[in-house]
Amino acid sequence: MSVAKTIEIVSGSRKSFDDAMRSGLKTASKTLKNVTGAWIQDQEVVIAANKITEYRVRMRVTFVLEG
Repeated sequence: MSVAKTIEIVSGSRKSFDDAMRSGLKTASKTLKNVTGAWIQDQEVVIAANKITEYRVRMRVTFVLEG
């Protein structure tokens, strides 16, 4: 039997939602072992001077705890 934990992270990118998601997972994988999945909970954009300046994703990342 394994035990998994889920955490929430927020990641941003100036390029796209896809880039924000990939960047967040890449960073999370540096400190979390056994990442098994992610759920994109929310997407938002930051707007300045009528232009999108940042894409943000809020995601839940699941990883299996070692025992």
